Amino acid sequence: MRQIVLDTETTGLEVSKGHRLIEIGAVELSERRPTGRTFHRYLNPQRAIDEGAQAVHGISLEFLADKPLFVDVADELIEFIRGSELVIHNAAFDLAFLDNELLLIGGAHGRTRDHASVLDTLLLAREKYPGQKNNLDALCKRLDVNNSHREFHGALLDAQLLAEVYLAMTTGQGDLGLISESANAQRQRVALATPAMPVGLRVRLANPEELIAHEMRLDSIAKASKGRCVWRQE
Repeated sequence: MRQIVLDTETTGLEVSKGHRLIEIGAVELSERRPTGRTFHRYLNPQRAIDEGAQAVHGISLEFLADKPLFVDVADELIEFIRGSELVIHNAAFDLAFLDNELLLIGGAHGRTRDHASVLDTLLLAREKYPGQKNNLDALCKRLDVNNSHREFHGALLDAQLLAEVYLAMTTGQGDLGLISESANAQRQRVALATPAMPVGLRVRLANPEELIAHEMRLDSIAKASKGRCVWRQE
């Protein structure tokens, strides 16, 4: 199954008052594994940004002045999400803004749901954790997904966090190394040493993503067995 975990940032909260998209971020999962493919665009909204919204995402109109319009990235966005299942937290909000942008450029692309199905992780979280806070920060804390580097909301960063939250919420496994380096948030990458191999023996070494996933699996085993993991014993 191909899934696209998606988030947006906007000039304000209400699309009915003319607010627009200013950032779209998305990460691709295939069979619940990150592929490394992402979609990330800042957009010039051609209107002012509410002070309250800017305090949340930290994006200024000056920064967006030379960024493309939505019409310039619409085809690429549609192609990226086509045929996938969109994983969105509070999907009604993001879909309202995406559909409005599609309408404003003439409506030839239809609506978002014409190209992809939608899974709302907020509804999923409310079913799983009734009566509790279920915003992204609360879910990160509950599911041990590290968001300490998150100073501001950002579409790509939040999509990466949501991907980890979604995987942890549905399988118990999170923190799969989806968070990429960015201007406002950089995670130190662990240098993985390559062991020496006997001469003449052809061995296919695990890549960094596979090593990280392996370590997370051992962490899960150790946690379940009260700290004991035979694979880590010398």
